[in-house]
Amino acid sequence: MSKAENPPIPDTGPEPIAAGTPGDDLPEVGPRYIWFLLIALFGTYVALVTPIAISLAIRVKELAPANEEYLGYVIGTAAAISLVSSPVVGILSDRTRTRLGRRRPWLIAGSVLGSTGLFVIAVAPDILVVGVGWIIATLGWNTVIGNITNSQADRLPESQRGRVSGLVGFVTMAAPVCGSILGGALATNSVLLFMVPAVIGVILVLLFCVIVPEEDSRGRTFEQALDLRLLLSKFAFDPRRYPDFSWNWLARFLFYFGLTLSSTFTAFLLAQRLRLDVTEIGATIALAGLLGVIAVMLGALGSGFLSDKLLRRKPFVLGSGVIFAIGALTMAFSTGLPVLLTGLVITNFGLGIFSAVDHALMLDVMPEKDTDAGRFVGITGLANSIAQSLAPVVAPAFLTVGVIEGGDKNYMLLYIVAACFALLGGLVVLRVRSVR
Repeated sequence: MSKAENPPIPDTGPEPIAAGTPGDDLPEVGPRYIWFLLIALFGTYVALVTPIAISLAIRVKELAPANEEYLGYVIGTAAAISLVSSPVVGILSDRTRTRLGRRRPWLIAGSVLGSTGLFVIAVAPDILVVGVGWIIATLGWNTVIGNITNSQADRLPESQRGRVSGLVGFVTMAAPVCGSILGGALATNSVLLFMVPAVIGVILVLLFCVIVPEEDSRGRTFEQALDLRLLLSKFAFDPRRYPDFSWNWLARFLFYFGLTLSSTFTAFLLAQRLRLDVTEIGATIALAGLLGVIAVMLGALGSGFLSDKLLRRKPFVLGSGVIFAIGALTMAFSTGLPVLLTGLVITNFGLGIFSAVDHALMLDVMPEKDTDAGRFVGITGLANSIAQSLAPVVAPAFLTVGVIEGGDKNYMLLYIVAACFALLGGLVVLRVRSVR
């Protein structure tokens, strides 16, 4: 992969800028940084993704048993708010000047806020309060995830990005499985169902903040003071100036749109195909998750190391879209548990490859890493947030196609559409030019 420098913009018009920045010359990080970063991510994803996997479905079923679609509205609304919050937090993080550095104050505050939101959900008397609690929770935990990614942009050299991204991809899938096991064990107690993952998240994030040092940022200076006009201007960027970043952004949006279409309703799909109530499938989800961890481990770790060794990113991302689509189609046409589990394993294998290598690719093509890493991490996060806000809202339209009153939802069509979007995501990344 090339390390071209950002050329100046000529007066005649915008020109493409290649991926590399001075940040590519960073020294390699040590094991302590990598391991405690992974531990913090593990705790964060236990707290954030466990509700998406099972806990929110159980809570929605308790409060609105006849309205499964409310789950999509709750998740989609919070994701829509993240469209604004994630870039703002990234920009503010870049400009934070404290003795603790730029990232650690946001990690601490985000974990506390996220836990507060999960407590609100646990004691919520109705769906509206559940929605408010999920908004608070996602604001907090997405702040943590964003600043962990900012830290990687600050400190990881190109030679370590694939390997670390592979480990990150593994952790982000292994954590929800542990959360699902907890969820199955705590399904009858709403407070413990949400607060045990929250406590795990806070402790492990704080451990990273205490053990991994960060440079004092009080001496940083900026050419312009941050006001509302400058803040709003940083939400946008010229795709012609950063074409590779833009194509990777679109690929990520398409893949995560397909992923969100399928993953949001996995619990309900399993319940429908197995003819069980959603509260009775905790053990099945845990089993699927355990098999998924093996698949993600092979996909994320293997592809991450191979990507660094072969100096290739795009073939892996394309392959992940193809593999995920095969898994989603397998689930779409499944009629029993063995085929469902096979489809889940295949999609997890594809997701593991994508989450590892596309994460490394994002760091490769990210512009202005030295000064605006948080900003571009936030803009990258928009691809996830827009997908996660639109997909759950759009999904009910597919679920009701051809369904008579009182009949089963059309999960077959939903998963076919999910497969198409994931495949498109893999194809679009081929437009990236500065990375092979």
